Amino acid sequence: MIREPVVAGTFYPGTADRLQLMLEQLVEKGAEKEDVVGALLPHAGYQYSGGVAGATISRVKFTDTFVIMGPSHTGLGEPFSIMTEGVWKTPLGEVAIDEELGKKILAASRFIKEDYVAHLQEHAVEVQLPFLQYFKPDVRIVPIILAPADVTVYQEIGQAIAGAISEVGREVVIIASGDMTHYEPQKVAEQKDREGIEAMLHLDEMELLKRVREQDISMCAYAPAASMIVAARELGAVEAEHVSYQTSGDTTGDYSAVVGYAGIIIKKGGMSPVAKLAKNVVEKYVREGERLQPQALTPQMEGRAGVFVSIHKNDALRGCIGTFEPVESNIAEEIVSNAISSATRDPRFLPITVDELKNLEYSVDVLTTPEPIASKDELDPERYGVIVEAGWRRGLLLPDLEGVDSVDEQIDICRQKAGIGPSEPVNLYRFEVKRYK
Repeated sequence: MIREPVVAGTFYPGTADRLQLMLEQLVEKGAEKEDVVGALLPHAGYQYSGGVAGATISRVKFTDTFVIMGPSHTGLGEPFSIMTEGVWKTPLGEVAIDEELGKKILAASRFIKEDYVAHLQEHAVEVQLPFLQYFKPDVRIVPIILAPADVTVYQEIGQAIAGAISEVGREVVIIASGDMTHYEPQKVAEQKDREGIEAMLHLDEMELLKRVREQDISMCAYAPAASMIVAARELGAVEAEHVSYQTSGDTTGDYSAVVGYAGIIIKKGGMSPVAKLAKNVVEKYVREGERLQPQALTPQMEGRAGVFVSIHKNDALRGCIGTFEPVESNIAEEIVSNAISSATRDPRFLPITVDELKNLEYSVDVLTTPEPIASKDELDPERYGVIVEAGWRRGLLLPDLEGVDSVDEQIDICRQKAGIGPSEPVNLYRFEVKRYK
């Protein structure tokens, strides 16, 4: 399915050379790049909001995929719509949809529906694409359109997006595409927009929608911003930065009825709550000899699953212990047990000492239930971990490990770990992981 551009030649130049030239003038090539999980970008014509959009996207350290959410301007199609396959065209070429991530978001949300019609005439997603193509021509997207709804709907959608991103185990940036106050005097627009920006900087979607309602802020960005904030927070973000603000009056010179444009980035908050739990467990046990008791559990820590906790020091493995299948009552308790084992009971290493704690890095892999497979042709070293079994002997290897590039390497390592000979018949199992760092 090909989604043709509908605002090329109006919102932005309709030819590749003129568009490239305009982008050159709007982006900030020397801007310091940040590890960003979310961003608010305006979506008006480039002559009005392109400066804010360019300054903001220039601060983003690029990843392969961007989830782009925009408000529904036309009312067409499903109220909460996603496209999970196909390409979007601009004068700069085609942008493919990240099908894997899109389908996981669709499956995770009870509100989002697959729908092409809602995207046909909408400009909110489209106007962001040339900026992304400028920095990364082979970028992929997941386009989503959101209609007006209660905050609980946006919270569920944000949680679904965060869960899907965690599940695919890749770095993704979430863009909320939308403008601020519409057609009010400059001073009124600036005052109202300050209120909305402040709520977004506090990563508080409830307060944002409260202020939009109570102060009659006519920003079309509130729906995608609310879901983006929730998703970013679920992914561990703790800090936002206001990059730029302008109004249409700065272009036209008419300040009697302006539209406001804000650019905000939400930065990664360091460790995810899941990895942070592993770190806290190790530090308490090594320093005090006591087992940490988890308190409030995030959604990622609920349920039961096998878990591996990996500890690195100066980029070298320092400990890795895990469970093929769940032993404890929930994932949090599984992390606690395996973090202590990784730090103190990995037979390949001496127990971690207090002096080492400041130099350690942590990652946690939460496993799906292993499934038997008929042959190694059903494996992929980047996507699937593998279990090799011969009688009571079992060897496991996690997916996407540096230096392990083939299925045969995965199987050989598993055989060695389990003491299984190279010619012994084996049963194969595969699993996926959610990796938290």
